[in-house]
Amino acid sequence: MKISRDSDVVEIDGPPQFAYGQKVRSLMNVRNDGTFPGMEIGDVLVKKGEVGYVTSIGTFLQQFYIYGVDFYERGQIVGMKARELAAEECDKLAHHE
Repeated sequence: MKISRDSDVVEIDGPPQFAYGQKVRSLMNVRNDGTFPGMEIGDVLVKKGEVGYVTSIGTFLQQFYIYGVDFYERGQIVGMKARELAAEECDKLAHHE
């Protein structure tokens, strides 16, 4: 039986892409694969565009970094891969009066 990997890249050979406390945005809808307690498989955990903060950095399959992201508006922390996230720029709104 062959293990299916979604990439041949071993991310953990380099530094994490995101840092603790960094503001990030979800690039896609993320559904429960059965590892999130208290929700049904297939339930949406995070919607595309939601913003959260990195609260932990772990690894998965000795290949990927997994970022624990606190999606504070949902009140949940969800583990996500780097390809599912983008750095969220700080508000740069200039107020001209």
